Order: sequence, then C-alpha cells, then structure tokens
Amino acid sequence: MKQSSLLMVALIAYVGWAGCTREAPPPHGDTMSGITVSSDNKPTHTANDSETKNAAAYNNRGLAKDTLGDYQGAIADFTKSIELDPKDSTYYYNRGFTENNLGDHQRAMLDLNKSLVLDPKLAPAYVNRGFAKERLGDYHGAISDCNKAIELNPKLAEAYYNRGLAKDTLGDYQGAISDYNKAIELEPKHVKSYYNRGLAKHTLKDYQGAMSDFNKTIELDPKYAKAYISRGVIRARSGDYQGAISEFNKAIELDPKDATAYYNRGADKANLGDMSGACQDLSAAGKLGDPDAYSSMKKVCK
Repeated sequence: MKQSSLLMVALIAYVGWAGCTREAPPPHGDTMSGITVSSDNKPTHTANDSETKNAAAYNNRGLAKDTLGDYQGAIADFTKSIELDPKDSTYYYNRGFTENNLGDHQRAMLDLNKSLVLDPKLAPAYVNRGFAKERLGDYHGAISDCNKAIELNPKLAEAYYNRGLAKDTLGDYQGAISDYNKAIELEPKHVKSYYNRGLAKHTLKDYQGAMSDFNKTIELDPKYAKAYISRGVIRARSGDYQGAISEFNKAIELDPKDATAYYNRGADKANLGDMSGACQDLSAAGKLGDPDAYSSMKKVCK
C-alpha cells in the first residue's frame, strides 16, 4: 500500500521563448511513503482468544480494503478491531495509516500517538506520524520522527527517504541527497529516491548527475511520467528542444492530464518557431489548471 503526500521539490524548467520569462512549474517531488503492519504478531495482552481472532480478522479485511482504495470501509474494520482488542498497537497504527490516506492527518496523529503509547518501539509508526506532520507543515517534526524511526531500525529505507523529502523542502539539498543515497543503498531499486535525488541535484546545478538519476528512474519504472518531464527540462536547458519535446510527448502519453508537460512542450515548440503548436499546448495547460498558461498565451499567441 502507498500513502500519498506531495512534497514540493524545486526543479526550474528552462523557458527561453520571447515575451515570456516565467519559470515553468516543476514536476512535484515524489511522495512520502507509508508502511503497513499486519496482525501476524501475537498479542501479549488480555483479550480472550475469540476476541483476538476476530480482531485480527477485521484488521486483515481492513488492510485488503485499504489496498483497494476503500478507506472508509478499512477504517470501519480497524475500528472494530480496536473495540474487540483495544490494547493492540497494530490496529491504531493501521487506522492512522488509512486516515492519512484520506487526508485526515489530525485524526491520524491521534491514532499513531496511541499506537506509540502501546508500543514505543514501533518504528513504522514514527515514519507515518512524520508523514502526517509533513502534511500539516511541521517539517522539522517530520524529520524528528524519521530520526527516531532510524534509531529504532537503521535499515528502514522509507525513513531515510521521507527524511530526505523533508530536508529537501527545508532547502537542505545536500542533506536530502545523503538520505536518498542511504535509501538506495538499502533498497537499490527504490525508484522514488532516484527521482528525488535527481531533483535535488538539479537544484544544485549538477545537471549531469540529475540526468543520470532520471535515466535510472525510467530504467526501473518506464511509466514514471515525471521523470520524462525532468529529462525534458534538462534537454531544453542545453538547447535540445526537439529532444525535450520528445520527452514531454512521452510524459503526456503516460499522463495526459499533466499540465506541466503541456506547458513545457509549448515553450519548446515556441523556441522552435511553432507558435501554433505552442499556443495549443499552452491552452491545454491552462485548461488543466496551470496558473500561468493563459497569461503566457496573451504574450505569444496572436
């Protein structure tokens, strides 16, 4: 299961066409990751055997519902598990996980706090509480929780990855890169770490290193649309507008609703003198919610 959280990571798209000096919106930095906990662990508290078994059954059904995107159904099952067996940290943890999926981060914090009261060594609970803190704008708190998770489990790649995202948001790009490096060391196929490391390198003007990471992202996941956009940004920066357009074409093929891809493709079509094509792409970007597309059209579309 995945927990979705957008952390903005700066990547400036090169836009060089006349009459428009706007820095195109970057692909977002990737998402913080959540960790689920099954009920395979044997409870050590005093619920009777029947209640324990029933609570575990509701929990496992809740995990299945969460996987299918039925978050309300999952929460109802985790709540039933808690009613039957209120001293098992797993059930509070999983309900908090799903509440994060629903965007109810304040309630998630309450459940994750409770899970840590019951089991202070539950490292994934610190990771996911850090996720909730990040969504609530407490980036330093998110880092603190990731630190605790790493203290408890130094091999937890998601803790390094999430800490890297929070550091990125705070402008500590070298620190973020170090954390992505560690996540990749622990999980060599950790796609999101390659992608976000590439964004951090780009911010530090290490364009060759950034391109290498975006290439690796696509090697591991050929459907990673944002990586094509990021490669296109670098190609455009070097003047390879045709190459950039090819990258944006692929991104749009994979994600037809990505406004950034249309905006950047429009910019590079304009760089090549295709003003009609540029205006069509800017219009598409505007319809998809790009904040600057229509103002750019006024400057370049006659």
